[in-house]
Amino acid sequence: MEMQSVGSPALWAGFILFVLLMLALDLGVFHRKTHEVKFKEALTWSGVWISLALVFNLGIWWKFGATPGMQFLTGYLIEKSLSIDNIFVFVVIFSALKIPALYQHRVLFWGILSALVLRAVMIFAGVAMLQRFHWLIYVFGAFLILTGVKLFLQRNKEEHPEDGAVMKLARRAIPSTPRFDKDHFFTVENGKKLATPLFMALVLVELTDVLFALDSIPAIFAVTTDPFLVFTSNIFAILGLRSLFFVLAGAVEKFSYLKVGLSAVLVFVGAKMALVDVVKVPPALSLGVIALLLGGSIVASLLKARALERAEADKPLASPRQPAQAAE
Repeated sequence: MEMQSVGSPALWAGFILFVLLMLALDLGVFHRKTHEVKFKEALTWSGVWISLALVFNLGIWWKFGATPGMQFLTGYLIEKSLSIDNIFVFVVIFSALKIPALYQHRVLFWGILSALVLRAVMIFAGVAMLQRFHWLIYVFGAFLILTGVKLFLQRNKEEHPEDGAVMKLARRAIPSTPRFDKDHFFTVENGKKLATPLFMALVLVELTDVLFALDSIPAIFAVTTDPFLVFTSNIFAILGLRSLFFVLAGAVEKFSYLKVGLSAVLVFVGAKMALVDVVKVPPALSLGVIALLLGGSIVASLLKARALERAEADKPLASPRQPAQAAE
């Protein structure tokens, strides 16, 4: 069966050219010199990427109608929210490997650049499989439900990717050193080329994206199987991930209920896929439910964080210990 898509060859070429141009500007102009990304800069870039995604969404809406427009927006919202879960792990990776803030942008840039290629392959493979084997949609649906339940049950589990089997295998396979050499991924010690902690962090970032892509890409298939809408919503979410990391990295602990919201989203879209031939959920309803689940979890998290801050501020100061009275 032929893939149905709103994307013409000209639109595909134009979007890919746009992505390459933005990446070139990012690395070649705005981040040509290695520097620590501050909150204000990261917030500005987050606003830029979100604005570009919304402008693109308006273009889809205007040219192809409300249904593709809502499908893109819903897909983007799913991918953006699930990508936030990556940030939790990225914070752990950089902390465990003691990656200086000065070099974190470089690791994320190259990690996300290769993730774009990987996700493109996974998206086209997934769409082709669903077009050929319709029954796979039930498998994807069941997988997402199980993933959502697992995420909920393990929401308070601490991540230790630096101690995982893949990292141990990488350290055995790739000669490495704990020493940094500025922003280089490799250095030379005693005549041997060794990987620096930056490269080992890059390996973990890549692995993290692969694992999360296994959840996020099937999730968007519950919204649409149009390869152009799936690809563009994925790419916009991933391109804005680096700046979002630097916005949220210092405050991830405040989003205590976010994983509850994400697990509910995964269960919802999984059930939507599994029941696709029984219950038809309108795109507008899907968008509303997902926005409500995510928005509710974020608001609840912020309210809890504020309540904890107030409780901490209201704690009475410990009274100084009274000096013992002198013996008479």
